Amino acid sequence: MIQGNDHSFADLLQKYGLIVAFLIICAVISLLSPAFLTVPNIVNVLRQISINAILAIGVTYVILTGGIDLSLGSIVAITGVLAATFAHPNTHPLIVPLLIGISGGILIGIFNGMVITRFKVAPFIATLGMMTIARGGALIISGGRPVSNLTDSFNFIGGGDLFGCPLPILILAGVFFFSYFILKNTTLGRYIYAVGGNEEAARASGINVTKTRITAYAICSGLAGLAGIIQASRITTGQPNAGISYELDAIAAVVIGGTSLAGGIGSVAGTVLGALIIGVINNGLDLLNVPSYYQQVVKGLIIIGAVILDREQGSK
Repeated sequence: MIQGNDHSFADLLQKYGLIVAFLIICAVISLLSPAFLTVPNIVNVLRQISINAILAIGVTYVILTGGIDLSLGSIVAITGVLAATFAHPNTHPLIVPLLIGISGGILIGIFNGMVITRFKVAPFIATLGMMTIARGGALIISGGRPVSNLTDSFNFIGGGDLFGCPLPILILAGVFFFSYFILKNTTLGRYIYAVGGNEEAARASGINVTKTRITAYAICSGLAGLAGIIQASRITTGQPNAGISYELDAIAAVVIGGTSLAGGIGSVAGTVLGALIIGVINNGLDLLNVPSYYQQVVKGLIIIGAVILDREQGSK
């Protein structure tokens, strides 16, 4: 009887432990800083995490297949520059820079996926190479200078409000619900989990593993393109040096959110919660006037702890 209760408690802790940890973090910060739980600050936190959370949701698809993508930050830069290049006043309608930014990301993802699947290059190496290629491409396209003088409609994407809510938060909500539906209720979602869980078994059951992986990378990079558009709009310039180390924050959110680096286990809900935890900790440290470089130490410790927990659960 006791063993059964212990087992139930362990299951509950594994299922809801991340939520409990998030609530404890919020409670501690709110006690130390009364400004934390104010509506303006909560909105500010959500606005700040929107880009990282979108990137993290995208890379969740890839990690669920057992892969990794280190090129996200550079994709943010090159797609932001591409979109900004076509967002000058009196040139193109808003849909043009949006399509170019997102399509550019999708094409990069397809290229990553093909290099990994067709040429059997390790995802770490393939996307590390793309990190350099895309960053160089952003500098070439922009001439090494920020692309400015953007239309008001383009700048509204990252800096405007809709129904009293910042538009990046609404975009994040749309990306979340879209991805939740894809992974939970579609054949593609089932294939992604199957490939990450056991690639050989997935292939034996008739799943096109190559197509599934390429699709995962395409979605990941397409969402990175969307994040690049939001970033360029938010700072009102296409900045070729934007997005540095963004991939690390995104992967950290995924790992903290409980997605296994081995693939096959995880959810976008956990990923968004992981991004929230990172954002809340960063915001709390800012409110407490803790120097910014300490935030990197805290974030690193959290990532190491999450990976250790992932390994411990995987070994059971």
